[in-house]
Amino acid sequence: MPRIMIAAPASGSGKTLVTCGILQALVDRGMKVSSFKCGPDYIDPMFHSRVIGTRSKNLDAYFVGPDVLRYLFARTAEGSDISVIEGVMGYYDGLSADSSDCSSRDVAAMTDTPTVLLIDARGASASVLAVLKGFMEYSGNTISGVIFNRMSERVFEALKPKAEAMGVKAVGYVPKVTDLVLESRHLGLVLPSEIDSLREKLHRLAGILEQTLDIDALISMASDAGDLDHTEPEVPSVGRARIGLASDEAFCFTYEDNIDLLRRCGAEIVPFSPIHDPELPDVDAVVLSGGYPELHGEELEANGSMRRSIREALESGMPCMAECGGFMYLHERVEDTDGVMREMCGFLRGEVRNTGKLTRFGYAEFTSCEGMLPAGTRVKGHEFHYWDSNDPGSDWSARKPSGREYGCIRDSSSVVAGFPHLYYYSNPEVPAAFIRRAIGYRDSKDQKR
Repeated sequence: MPRIMIAAPASGSGKTLVTCGILQALVDRGMKVSSFKCGPDYIDPMFHSRVIGTRSKNLDAYFVGPDVLRYLFARTAEGSDISVIEGVMGYYDGLSADSSDCSSRDVAAMTDTPTVLLIDARGASASVLAVLKGFMEYSGNTISGVIFNRMSERVFEALKPKAEAMGVKAVGYVPKVTDLVLESRHLGLVLPSEIDSLREKLHRLAGILEQTLDIDALISMASDAGDLDHTEPEVPSVGRARIGLASDEAFCFTYEDNIDLLRRCGAEIVPFSPIHDPELPDVDAVVLSGGYPELHGEELEANGSMRRSIREALESGMPCMAECGGFMYLHERVEDTDGVMREMCGFLRGEVRNTGKLTRFGYAEFTSCEGMLPAGTRVKGHEFHYWDSNDPGSDWSARKPSGREYGCIRDSSSVVAGFPHLYYYSNPEVPAAFIRRAIGYRDSKDQKR
């Protein structure tokens, strides 16, 4: 399973743009490519997917242990000519300010993946060598190569011998490409669908990188990765159930591995759009993913039949897992990005407003009350939101890596809704319990007919 990681000293170094350019160059060479993103990121994998034409997956060393992490990688990478993993934040940045636990470095080590360090050279020349030297000597790493971003050919040729004297391959440089940038908003990059001519831009970028990077060296480096042993985790086989999955412009933050695990437990996934479809499809339960409902408040409000359909289904006892944006959608009202309060489903009392800052940000382990899951069930996940509810729930408890604890999530036994994004592979009993509820709901409906 040839594989390589693109990491950087810090966020904002250009990892996603350069990773997409490399992916496109590999695809343009006719290679079968798989891609991954370290950490709890939804948007960067969407850019990867636009390049490789298949879903990009997450690899997160906080959510799962090394063996499951290797399994999740191998399941997607198997059969690919090469896999490219994009790092998160800085290469050594982990659970706390002074820790590299669960960092990109950890993921690289757990998967025995050679790393290419992408150093942003904006406003610098020889100083980038000091950055490279510091990373090579700071702590154990898998760094095998370096790429200098926003650097000229002349400067690169001057620095290349000194970089390689440190024991790494100077793979190349990326010139300034001011017309090929990825814009950001409050939750990260804008979505791929919002960028005009994205496909054309990525092809152009790939053409540039073919000239300025040694792509053959990247392929060779990836091929040097060792064998990867892993064990497939046990997953409960629950039974068949039809699960509706909200999937459109407003609800697009979904872990692909969560959907995969629902299928492995017995679910048939039925996608639907709260924006475009008139009503909920014929399903036994519903998953309302996170996303950007605040950007699409007018459209969601206008689709009154869908809002009514979901509210009536949940009031009848249909099970639902709602996370972040999906949780917002279940409220009576949500403030959109223009400050206008929009009518939503009205299943949950209360409203959601923009706080102007990240709220309860980061990783946490969540423990359930007696509801949809047995009391004390633990599952890992994260929160990342600027909007907040006047009642975010307190039925579950959350414990952050720092030790801080707080209440979260509303759990009515049939509906589990809150801002946390849960990662199902951290505890497969979570999707299993959800499907059991779906089967019970379906059977109870059949008995009443």
